[in-house]
Amino acid sequence: MIRYIEEYRKYVEITGYMEISFAEAEAFLKANRKQAHQHVEIQFFDAELIATPEHLYFAVLNALQAFLQKTNISKSIAMETMLYASAQSQIQKSIDILGIKKTTKNMAVTIIGSDPKQIENALQGLTSCIGRNSDETVLQMSKHKQENIKQAFSITNEEIGSLTKDDIETAIVDLVIERVALLATAL
Repeated sequence: MIRYIEEYRKYVEITGYMEISFAEAEAFLKANRKQAHQHVEIQFFDAELIATPEHLYFAVLNALQAFLQKTNISKSIAMETMLYASAQSQIQKSIDILGIKKTTKNMAVTIIGSDPKQIENALQGLTSCIGRNSDETVLQMSKHKQENIKQAFSITNEEIGSLTKDDIETAIVDLVIERVALLATAL
């Protein structure tokens, strides 16, 4: 579903794909790097480390704010989104943590642009290249993802316990989003 972010006059699509092959995603990236007329920015993430669509939405918001304030680290909104989503200030480290790898099976995607039609076209092109429909369920938190996310974002059981005793999933999501927001204050 495409969301409009009014204060930045940008649209964002946050979705995912199940059971992808790295070669398909890589082929799409190579083919679309040459198409500068697309006017969208696309970033791929390992969905196993994404703590709900809100995780990526807040990363996009922070990336757009960084460009607005000219505090961005990278040269593209897509890469800035990767930095915020990983809560890292180093590009290579953020890619190592959240980027897709040859072993990635579930992929999350952000598509950011000024025209919703261009975003839809980019999503259709990606779907065609991958050969299956997008599936947002890969973005949802699950018990399976909890330990991986805790490790990737250095979330301790004490932090989770300080927020809740019952809803561990929500606590992890909140702590990841907090780390995304804290990156802006560290820059």
